[in-house]
Formats: sequence, structure tokens, C-alpha cells
Amino acid sequence: MKKHLLMLAIASTCFIGVQASALTKDEYKVAKEKIEADYKVAKAQCDTMKDNAKDVCQKEAEGTEKVAKADLEQQYKPSDAHARKVAEEKVAMAYNVAKEKCDDQTGDAKSACVKQAKADEAKGKADIKAMKKM
Repeated sequence: MKKHLLMLAIASTCFIGVQASALTKDEYKVAKEKIEADYKVAKAQCDTMKDNAKDVCQKEAEGTEKVAKADLEQQYKPSDAHARKVAEEKVAMAYNVAKEKCDDQTGDAKSACVKQAKADEAKGKADIKAMKKM
């Protein structure tokens, strides 16, 4: 899952030049409102959950909203900076969700889980840093 999100982040930056046209201001506004509405629905669904499942759900909802908003900015005003922001938000979401999922574990398993989440985050950040140099 984490590697899948990272690959999506990298792939999304490769399509900068492929995008034919940016969104109009009205399309942007409607899309932004939809993202905010989707976030509220996702948050409400999380409220029906308990314990760590609720926490994981909330991290996923928050991360999804941030990624969607960053992606929307990239669609509205395509740039290398916005593409990096999309990738950064995807890495942050993957890390936050993975770290929250680690709370279901204890002892050495939890330590290993957190260590893996941090390693995946560091790799994602390194990939983003490499994108800046291109």
C-alpha cells in the first residue's frame, strides 16, 4: 500500500506536461467544494467507528483531503512546485496512516512497524528531493 501510494505520487508528477489544459475558475471552485464535502462525509463515517480504527479512518480522511486539494491546485495551475506538493502530501498521508495503524500493535512489533513507516517516509522524501533536481 505504501509503495503503491509512493508510485502514484511519482507517476502524478510525470503527467505535468501531458495535461492539455488547466481547470477554469468555476471548475476549480466546484471541485474544491466537492473535496470539502467528501471530507465531511468521510469524517462522519469515522465517527461511527471506535478506538484505533476511528483514528486510522480520520488520518485517511484528512490525508485524502490534503492530497485531493494539492492535486486540484496542480490541475488548476500546473507547475513543478504543485506537482511536488502532491507528492509530499501523498508521502505524508501514507506515513500518518501507517503510523496510526502501528498503534494496534505492541512491543517489538509496534517498534518495527513505526520504524518501517519512518523508512518509507524517508524514501518518499528522498524521491521528492530527487524530483527537485530534475
